[in-house]
Amino acid sequence: MNPVKAPPHAPQAGEPHPSGATIDAVWLVGMMGSGKTSVGRRLAARLGRRFVDTDQETERAAGVSVRQIFAREGEAGFRARERAAIEAVAGSGAVVSLGGGAVAQPGVAERLAATGTVVYLRARPETLLHRVGEARTRPLLREVPKAQRLTKLRSLLEERRHHYERAGIVVDTDDADVEAVVAEIVRRLGGQGREGS
Repeated sequence: MNPVKAPPHAPQAGEPHPSGATIDAVWLVGMMGSGKTSVGRRLAARLGRRFVDTDQETERAAGVSVRQIFAREGEAGFRARERAAIEAVAGSGAVVSLGGGAVAQPGVAERLAATGTVVYLRARPETLLHRVGEARTRPLLREVPKAQRLTKLRSLLEERRHHYERAGIVVDTDDADVEAVVAEIVRRLGGQGREGS
């Protein structure tokens, strides 16, 4: 597959690619703290593609934070907005970081598989707990007492595991830095990275 060159002005979510073609996305899925945003930004630069974080797109469209969406509309309201963000970017060729629970929603896994390559960034619950820190920006964890957060992460991971493991590419991130994870994804995608990036 030929590498997708970055356009002079990267389109925003929902805009077609400048070539007019539908280009497969790279969808990054995994639990909160798995490294989707950090890896996604670097992977997009390596591939010469645009990076999109669906949580940020959802916030932009709603005009409020994810935490506020959860408070006002509940998880169901957030998931509906999240699905709209996914649809807006499908076919744009972007590298897309999805919220941890997105792929577990009805029909989402199938939609992702039909419009790109799904990459699961896998990490142990202990690693995730360390990475999320105080969890102030994590609606599903922020109200959970610290002593119970590891149990909550284990429960969420168990609920979502079979959805995550349907991904075409699975990369363990526990003991790997961002550059190593990106290099492995590029290798598994077929070496689409740009020289010297």
